[in-house]
Amino acid sequence: MRKFFIICLFVLGLGFALFNFKGLANQGEFQSIVLDFRENVPEAEIEAKVNLLAGKYNLEPRLNSEFSAADHVYIAKGDRNTIDELKKLGIGKLTEFIEPNYIYRTFDVPNDPEYSQQWNLRSINIESAWDDTKGSGVTVAVIDTGISPVPDLKTTKFVKGYDFVNDRIEAFDDAGHGTHVAGTIAQSTNNAYGVAGIAYESTLMPLKVLASSGGGTVADIAEAIRFAADNGADVINMSLGGAGESKLMEEAIAYAYQKGVVIVAAAGNANQNSASYPARYRYVIGVAALDSAGVKAPYSNFGAGVDISAPGGSETGKILQNTIDPQTGEGVFIGYQGTSMAAPHVAGVAALVKASGITEPDEVLSVLKQSSRAVQEDPLNHFGSGHLDAAAAVKLALRGQITIRDFFRWVRDNGYLNPRFWIDGGTIMLLPKIGMVIGSYLLAWFLRNYFPFSWSWSLATGLVGGSSGLFFLRGFYIFDLPQWPFRVMGSSIPELGSAVQGSSMLNPIFASVLIPFILVALLLGHKQWKWVAIGSALGVASCLAVSAVVSPSVMWLGTGVVARLYLVANALLCFGLAYLSSKGEEQTA
Repeated sequence: MRKFFIICLFVLGLGFALFNFKGLANQGEFQSIVLDFRENVPEAEIEAKVNLLAGKYNLEPRLNSEFSAADHVYIAKGDRNTIDELKKLGIGKLTEFIEPNYIYRTFDVPNDPEYSQQWNLRSINIESAWDDTKGSGVTVAVIDTGISPVPDLKTTKFVKGYDFVNDRIEAFDDAGHGTHVAGTIAQSTNNAYGVAGIAYESTLMPLKVLASSGGGTVADIAEAIRFAADNGADVINMSLGGAGESKLMEEAIAYAYQKGVVIVAAAGNANQNSASYPARYRYVIGVAALDSAGVKAPYSNFGAGVDISAPGGSETGKILQNTIDPQTGEGVFIGYQGTSMAAPHVAGVAALVKASGITEPDEVLSVLKQSSRAVQEDPLNHFGSGHLDAAAAVKLALRGQITIRDFFRWVRDNGYLNPRFWIDGGTIMLLPKIGMVIGSYLLAWFLRNYFPFSWSWSLATGLVGGSSGLFFLRGFYIFDLPQWPFRVMGSSIPELGSAVQGSSMLNPIFASVLIPFILVALLLGHKQWKWVAIGSALGVASCLAVSAVVSPSVMWLGTGVVARLYLVANALLCFGLAYLSSKGEEQTA
């Protein structure tokens, strides 16, 4: 069964890859072709073929360099049709290969002297994205504390903004937060000064809604959202948030979304199991924060409302940009950390995606999610769809498909199409779960040989509830709803002790004979319900036995021999409990 399942998935992935291979393979740029003649072909014969191609077909092949003579490597102007024609002429019989002479280019590495300190930009593969776009033609509204004209924003383009705190056109920063956020999006780049920004050819729209204290009202923020939508913003970044839900802001967000604006917001810094508002609203891309090691930043919110994760920094590595010193107003290069720093990474990449031709907000979100680097085990939704990947997002936006390497990475790393997601300890572990259910029925069948009884819904309920539970529910995630109810509903009895917090380690109190013993003690006197208790004992026995083999992970006992022995011992006790409870019960189950 396992081999058949893996083979089916492999064939499916391979078929899809082959179906797309032609289009994927034709993406390289070239203006000439390579003919590598076999080393055992006499030079006279090679020269004759070269002269024939030059005279009759006007190709004029020539040695690539003075060092190419020994290897017989020739180049000639041509395209894919030329390659096909040469193969038809039989030239392929004399060559090792005939292939495009692809043009490779250097990745665009900016000359900003402090760029080497921006680990965050390299972690999202920004340099490859810059080969295709730098965000030209896209306007990003920064709804924050304002933006001040620091030196490393000198060549960045701006459009008119507004200060909703002081009701004036000039939206200057008096806290440093907004300017820092703006720098991540569009810091002046390749100016031989300071640091770089993600979409540095995009245009910034400064909208001040937060005072120097860092606070601002829902009314001002909602007005700023509408202002941005009405004045040509393509992307909105809001590195701000709070706990209160507002209909006024929700309406403003829906208004901007309907006008084609991509809206990005920070998830919040309370390390709590739900994003703050406005990240939790519909139509808003909620962004959680990663540290420099690529794991959840310790402060970052998670769970409901988180769509994707991006670098936000931590004490081990902060996000460096040019902003102002709020005390002096002078420009400084300083590192900040927070989901406020993570959100503009996504806003910047959204600008690159829009510049690549994807205009609708839901399509931009789809590109960001599909191109993100998925995290294999994420039961608490720390990362949303995964880690932001600028290069993959731009490639997907430009070509409507990812490269063959990206495709296989996606098949390997993402979701339900990945065999490891099901087999090797992902959210559900399909085969072990099936094994637990089958094992519980086998135990019941074995017991039935000694104490005859017929099958019924009550026994089946106990067998399934004790062994696997409604396990398929554990992988469900519905926007803005906490995940723990689905984990509880999708858990077997042994898993209930760790279902709320989403731990993969079994709680030794629940993963033991204790719960079946309590059920048997309470229900043994009932004609039908006692079989639920007996079935649960058999189901738990099967669950613990399979877990001991597949994943002996028990809280406080670790994952080694002690945990394995604990699970096996309790599995035997559960079966013994079912045996004793069934003794003398030769009646309908």
